[in-house]
Amino acid sequence: MSRKVFVLIFTMLCWWGSASAQQESQRWQRAEAAVAAGQYQAAFDMLADIERGIAASKTDEKAAAEERYKVARARMTMYMKMRRGERVKEQLEHMERHANASQNEKVKSDLLYNKAVYYYTFGQTAQGNAVFKEMAAKLMAEKEYDKVDDVYQMLIESGRNSGSATMTAQAYSGYIVWKDSMNELKAADERLALEQKIAECQASIDEKDNDLAARGRYIASLCVLSAVLAAALVVVALVLLRLVVLTRKQKKTIRRANENNALKAKFISNISAQLTPTLKKLDSGQPEVRALQRFAAHIQTLSQLETTIEERVELEDTVLPPFCEELVNKIRDKVQTGVVLAMDVPNMSAMINKDYVGRVLLHLLQNAAKYTPANGHIRLEFKKRGAHKHQFLVSNTGSFIPEEQREDVFKAFLTVRDLTQGDGLGLPICQLMATKMNGEIDIDPEFTKGTRFVLSLTV
Repeated sequence: MSRKVFVLIFTMLCWWGSASAQQESQRWQRAEAAVAAGQYQAAFDMLADIERGIAASKTDEKAAAEERYKVARARMTMYMKMRRGERVKEQLEHMERHANASQNEKVKSDLLYNKAVYYYTFGQTAQGNAVFKEMAAKLMAEKEYDKVDDVYQMLIESGRNSGSATMTAQAYSGYIVWKDSMNELKAADERLALEQKIAECQASIDEKDNDLAARGRYIASLCVLSAVLAAALVVVALVLLRLVVLTRKQKKTIRRANENNALKAKFISNISAQLTPTLKKLDSGQPEVRALQRFAAHIQTLSQLETTIEERVELEDTVLPPFCEELVNKIRDKVQTGVVLAMDVPNMSAMINKDYVGRVLLHLLQNAAKYTPANGHIRLEFKKRGAHKHQFLVSNTGSFIPEEQREDVFKAFLTVRDLTQGDGLGLPICQLMATKMNGEIDIDPEFTKGTRFVLSLTV
């Protein structure tokens, strides 16, 4: 009889525990639904009820800390929607205390993410960058590349949902830079694995060479000439085999790198295209929104040029003086007081692509107008360097680019930028256009009075 009573009591306890857990789950679902529906007072009341339930439960301290963390996070979410910064900060402090008490790394990572969202939402960009960098570094150290990607996507989505152009821009710019660095890390990992494999193959080859040498000594006693010829053939065969293997692996690595570049260009273009409809809905009167719209347009152009980089553009015979004079006239109202605009273009024609050359030269002239101080000089020149080569030169006094930075100005996404101060994509786009015209853009190292850009074209 006592055994039956024990079994009955045990069954009732199991049922009560299951029912209690189900009730707890239902309370969380109702609270989350109230938060999503904007019914904040009801949600606060439900969360208070959940918190009392946690205090009354007999769960261990770590599990209780995780539950309290979820309550504080839900409150923070509501205060974020209500734009109450001080209350958000207060809940973040509670979340940090509970996260430390839980000793759960996933909870701590979630805390870093929510801190970054808070800082970006309330305009504290520097703190947001620092926290996000800490979180990304933690995941990167664990080689959790996909999780870093997911976090960036969530941050971009949070910025779009909250209507924060600054947060969206910072997250998107950081994502682009990280994507490049991640590809480099993956390529480095592949190179390291390849080098290790090569080292193993080399060790195996060396071991086989030693075996062959030992056998050769035995064979030499019988037939020296045959042994030498056999050893030589084996060594040559091994070397050729190793070269074939290495060549195949190198081709495979190069193919993967090219595929990664193509995927990156496609990915960047898709992201930009997806952002464009959202950006059009934002207030274009804000400098941050205008900067983000320009950034999205530049990304589309950069991606299109990278995708078609092997395609050459058509050339047409163009009379140079009126062509160049029209470009110079476009910046006359943009220069500072006393700046002298000059042209040194011979009365001749040349085979060029007017669209690309015009866009490149106009960008260089606009940069010169921006950085030339009052009473300075801006000059546009044309030089014929041979039967099939000519140059356009744009020089200005005053501004000077340090030698160690001259290569970097033509590289896209090298650093995270404040988009309202420029996205740094103008010169990389110009360089790609020059490449499609079978040319290149350089900075003249011998010009010391300021800066001189040289567009060299071969036709």
